[in-house]
Amino acid sequence: MLEKDEIFSKVLRAGRRTYFFDVRSTKAEDYYITITESKKFTEEDGSFHFKKHKIYLYKEDFSAFKEILEEMTSFVLNNKGEEVISERHQKDFKREYTSDNQEETPQVEKSFTDINFDDI
Repeated sequence: MLEKDEIFSKVLRAGRRTYFFDVRSTKAEDYYITITESKKFTEEDGSFHFKKHKIYLYKEDFSAFKEILEEMTSFVLNNKGEEVISERHQKDFKREYTSDNQEETPQVEKSFTDINFDDI
């Protein structure tokens, strides 16, 4: 389906991400919504590019989508509050990983001087 007419738009800038909310018109002149996430990636040489992801939301799905979105956002806020917890927002945040890059319980960092002579 080609995106014909842009009827109404809003933009949410959130750090390196930008969200575009657009009401568009179908060929039959009905409306639907697109939500586009655009994320900026900067290369080592200073150049940059954007990656975009788009969701098409049609009227028949509005009610269920809104209900689930409200349920999910309420769950997050009720369980974790509104404070952002991440390494980007807190300099003392430490992320721990398992061998397959999944977070796990905190581990004590070893120094290069922590040598077990039984291993030699």
